[in-house]
Amino acid sequence: MALAFDEYGRPFIIIREQEQKTRLRGLDAQKANISAGKAVARILRTSLGPKGMDKMLQSPDGDVTITNDGATILEQMDVDSQIGKLMVELSRSQDYEIGDGTTGVVVMAGALLEQAEKLLERGIHPIRIAEGYEVASRIAFEHLEHISHKFEFSATNAESLVQTCMTTLSSKIVNRCKRSLAEISVKAVLAVADLERKDVNLDLIKVEGKVGGKLEDTELIYGIIVDKDMSHPQMPKQIENAKIAILTCPFEPPKPKTKHKVDIDSVEKFQTLRQQERKYFDDMVQQCKDVGATLVICQWGFDDEANHLLMNRNLPAVRWVGGVELELIAIATGGRIVPRFQELTPEKLGKAGLVREKAFGTTKDRMIYIEHCANSRAVTIFIRGGNKMMIEETKRSIHDALCVARNLIRNNSIVYGGGSAEISCSIAVEAAADKYPGVEQYAIRAFADALDAIPMALAENSGLQPIETLSAVKSQQIKENNTCCGIDCNDVGTNDMREQDVFETLIGKQQQILLATQVVKMILKIDDVISPSEY
Repeated sequence: MALAFDEYGRPFIIIREQEQKTRLRGLDAQKANISAGKAVARILRTSLGPKGMDKMLQSPDGDVTITNDGATILEQMDVDSQIGKLMVELSRSQDYEIGDGTTGVVVMAGALLEQAEKLLERGIHPIRIAEGYEVASRIAFEHLEHISHKFEFSATNAESLVQTCMTTLSSKIVNRCKRSLAEISVKAVLAVADLERKDVNLDLIKVEGKVGGKLEDTELIYGIIVDKDMSHPQMPKQIENAKIAILTCPFEPPKPKTKHKVDIDSVEKFQTLRQQERKYFDDMVQQCKDVGATLVICQWGFDDEANHLLMNRNLPAVRWVGGVELELIAIATGGRIVPRFQELTPEKLGKAGLVREKAFGTTKDRMIYIEHCANSRAVTIFIRGGNKMMIEETKRSIHDALCVARNLIRNNSIVYGGGSAEISCSIAVEAAADKYPGVEQYAIRAFADALDAIPMALAENSGLQPIETLSAVKSQQIKENNTCCGIDCNDVGTNDMREQDVFETLIGKQQQILLATQVVKMILKIDDVISPSEY
């Protein structure tokens, strides 16, 4: 310790804290980082593919999540190590960009790290390994372009989109009704897609869930569902050709902004006040009727008196509807959101062919369906299921399927799944390694070995002999020069993925290889880890 004086001459003590910091340098740092990355990848390895297992995660406040989606598992997992956090970021970026393949990208990065560890032990410099990986990833990227197929589809014939979505859903809990869910996803995406601009706005697809019923009852509604009921139990439950007024102003007399007090000292004054309020409500309801509205949807509430009046005047209303839902209703019905009563005009009303209230089960749960809208650009996928966890997992699976359909509309190239694309890339990278004279060729070969990790994990999770199965498929690919041979996970009896209809999007696969390589390069370049002392 050292004694020092501040500008007022008061002594203070400087404590040396530097010694408390822990440092890892050189090879030790790289090995520690690599083992941290491998640990994260090992967790996700078992949940890859159609026979992959699910993970059950409990959050600190006791919520339980059961999921198979790589990004969700890593989001919910409490990862301490910094390198582990990099892996979490990696799967998150794959999720944001592509939406599918979040597990595969982490398994791929883990395999690359494992191969890098072997090369480091041989004494090859980490930067040379990183450069070799970079070269190899470019070769694999171009090879994927080379083996991809273009898929033609139109708004009427979308079978190819459905097949690709089924591949995505086959690794999830919901795989027993993957056909119907895939069709629902594709119809939803095609309903909101702009095929000329090749653009899909996924915000227009609302995914709602309600516990009860069975998974097969999941349906696609060309319209919006609102989880509310009519404000008065005696209002009509079904309105055809509804004209909807969408209000964000409160349905009650205005309150003065200042602090105020009204002195009422006689019955007459009270009566006048009541008449006044009553008249105000009457005018509001009348204004809605005059414009021609047959349904009022209000963001705020209204008190029982207003409710009763609306009921008497035969004007159905829904109250306390959230802002996001209001926007979607406005988009779907072609209406405008009205912030002030004075601005209500007939042009601002939304139109819907049918508005109905539907009750579920015996629990008196009701929802309002707004269907056959003027602009069917906003659609809702309504999921039923046995319990809350099942519905949450189905929502995540549907999100993956929607993303896959969107990617195919953006870029309609596909590669074959089941590990066939990785095996083919591995063969191509291995062959290209001989052209590089330097130390990089070792790294390029290591990259080729790492690409085999995904088919290997697929075989392992399906209960096949991993090494035998992989070598058999690889030799078959080389012998027949057929890039569609992959791991037969579902025991169909053929290795040809074309016959099994297992497809994946090309941009998804390319993104996987690029992202995994980038993260591994970053991890390899770290040679000094300084962490603060632990108290």
